[in-house]
Amino acid sequence: MPEENLAPAEEAKPDEEQPPAVPAEQPGLEGERALPEWARKELTKVRGEAASYRTRLRDAETKLNEATSPEQVEAALTELKAQNAELERSILRAAVARRYELPVDLADALRGDDEKALEAHAKVLAKYVPASLPPSLGGGLTPDDGGEGEMDPRKLARLSRRI
Repeated sequence: MPEENLAPAEEAKPDEEQPPAVPAEQPGLEGERALPEWARKELTKVRGEAASYRTRLRDAETKLNEATSPEQVEAALTELKAQNAELERSILRAAVARRYELPVDLADALRGDDEKALEAHAKVLAKYVPASLPPSLGGGLTPDDGGEGEMDPRKLARLSRRI
């Protein structure tokens, strides 16, 4: 009887793993094309990471399903625990790097076994990372915003009379 209950659940798993189908263009929305370039790159990167996690999950499931002896199950579990620990450490490094505003490239360079050690190393690296400047410090229009070349005082006088 328990085997009958497992079969429908296993059939439901592939549907859950698949992201819902989203049409390329929705009515009234331009989809991903409306996003800025940096957002599209980040979305592509995150989708790639999610795909690799799904592949790892499927590989782990097949290893556990193919295991016939307790030693094989234990070996598969040990491997999964090691992968899980590495992923957790990677997430912790990324979080510490964001907290200290380090570039993404330096997140992998952080050294330490725990959060305190990672933070200490991040503080040292943060000293050498230049502070990011705001995109523009101009407070308004630039002199060439008119696009018409020279200023015409007669046009300005006509415009000011209408107001």
